[in-house]
Amino acid sequence: MIDHSALIAGTPKRLLIDGAFVEAASGKTFATLNPNTGGVLAQIALGDAADVDRAVAAARAALEGEWSRFKPAERQAALLRLADLVEQNFEELALLDTLEMGRPITAARAMRDIVVRAIRHFAGLATAIHGQTLSNSAAVSLLSYTVREPIGVVGAIIPWNGPLFSAAWKIAPALAAGCTVVLKPAEDASLSPLRFGQLCLEAGVPKGVVNVVTGMGATGAALSEHPGVDKITFTGSGETGQRIIAASAGTVKRVTMELGGKSPNIIFADADLARAIPAAAIGVFNNSGQVCAAGTRLFVQRAVYDEVVEGVAKFAQQLRVGASLDAETQVGPLVSARQYARVQSFLDRAPDEGARLVTGGARMVDGALATGHFVAPTVYADVQDDMALARDEIFGPVASVMPFNTEEEVIARANASRFGLAGGVWTRDITRAIGTANRIKAGTIWVNHYFAMDPSVPFGGYKMSGFGREGGFEHVESYLNTKSVWIRMD
Repeated sequence: MIDHSALIAGTPKRLLIDGAFVEAASGKTFATLNPNTGGVLAQIALGDAADVDRAVAAARAALEGEWSRFKPAERQAALLRLADLVEQNFEELALLDTLEMGRPITAARAMRDIVVRAIRHFAGLATAIHGQTLSNSAAVSLLSYTVREPIGVVGAIIPWNGPLFSAAWKIAPALAAGCTVVLKPAEDASLSPLRFGQLCLEAGVPKGVVNVVTGMGATGAALSEHPGVDKITFTGSGETGQRIIAASAGTVKRVTMELGGKSPNIIFADADLARAIPAAAIGVFNNSGQVCAAGTRLFVQRAVYDEVVEGVAKFAQQLRVGASLDAETQVGPLVSARQYARVQSFLDRAPDEGARLVTGGARMVDGALATGHFVAPTVYADVQDDMALARDEIFGPVASVMPFNTEEEVIARANASRFGLAGGVWTRDITRAIGTANRIKAGTIWVNHYFAMDPSVPFGGYKMSGFGREGGFEHVESYLNTKSVWIRMD
C-alpha cells in the first residue's frame, strides 16, 4: 500500500528546467487541490514568462547540442527505457492522477496499457523517419530528394482531464522526431506530468530536452507567443485554443489543435440495444463526462427511443459514485469548483429550456460526498437541437437524448454543430453503418462501439474541434519539417 502523503511529498513540485527542478523566478507557488475534499494537496511552483524564457533557452540549447547528436536508434532506446520506467512506476502515477484530478483509481490503473503502449509505439517510429528520392523534369541533370528534420522547440499545453496520458501523448512523438519540449500542464493537474518529466531524466533523456513549466493561463500564453518556440501543440477548450492560435500568429508557428466536441452517438432501431445502451451510457459518464469525445448528443430512432432512454437512465442510476480512491467507484468528482459551477449552470438552465429530466440533475452531498464536486450521472430526454444542452460542451456527466425518424434527418442534425471531433453509429445494417460514418463530419467515427483509441490510429477534429492529427505516423510527422535538396549532376 502506497502512503499517499509520502507520495505527494516525494513528487516534484518545482519547475523542471535544463535537467533540474528549480523554484519559479518569482518564488511564487499555487495550491493544487483534491477534488474529493477540496483540501490542499500541495503547493506547486507558479511559473511565469521569465521561467518560460529559461525553459525555451534550455530546450534550444539541447536541440542544437547533445540531443542533435542522438541517432534515431538512440532516441528509440531512450523512449523504450522511459516506457519501462512508466510501467514500473505506474501505480504511483495513477494515484497522482486520482488524487489531483479525481479519476477513479480503478480507471486510472486501467490507463497503464494505452500510456505505455503509446510510448513504445512512438519509440518504434523514431527509426522509421525518412525522406524520398524524387523524379523531376528539370532541363538539366538534377538529383532531387527530401530530408525530414525536427521542427525544433515544441511548446506543449495539456488539459487536466488526462494529465499523465496527455504528457506522454505530446512528449513521446516529439522526442521520436528529435524535437525538444517545454510542457505546460493544466494548473488543476500538474503532479503526474512533473513526475513524468523526472522519469524522462531517469531514462537518459539529456537535460533540456524535456522541460516542465507549471502555472496558470498566463504561463501558457507566454509559451504560445514565445519567439523561440517553433510549434505549439494544444489540447483543451476551443476558447483557449483560439487565443493560442492568435498568440502564435506573430511568429507564424506551426500549430496542432485538439479542441472540444459535442459528439453525436446515433442509435438506429435495428441496433443491438444490449450493447448500444451501456456503451452509450459509458460514452457520456466515463471520467465524470470530462472527455472531449464524449457522445453527449445521443440520437435515438423513435421506434426504440423510450427503451433507450429508460435503459441509459437505469444504467446511470446503477453507477457507483464515490471517492476516487475507492476501488469500487465508477464515477468520481468533477475536477474543481470552477468545473462544477460550469456543469451546474447547464443543469439550472435545462428546465427552462424544456428538457425532461429522467435521472440525476443535482449535486451529490450525502456523507463523504459533501465536500467534493460530485454530480449525479444525469439523463435529459426530449432535448431539442437549439438547447444549450445540445449545442455546448458541458464536460460533465450529462446525456442529452433526442429522437429522430430517418437516416437523412439524423445525419443533417448530427452535422449541425460547430464541433466535429467524434461520433458513433449503432446498426446491424452494414450499408447504413458505412454510409452514415462517411457522411458525419467528424475526425473519428466508431461503429457499434464507442471510445476505442490506439496509438497507431490518428485522432483529431473537423471544424471547431481543431486541426492536425495525433496518433499514427501523422503525429510524428507533425513534429517534422521537410527539406528539399537539388544537386546538379553534370
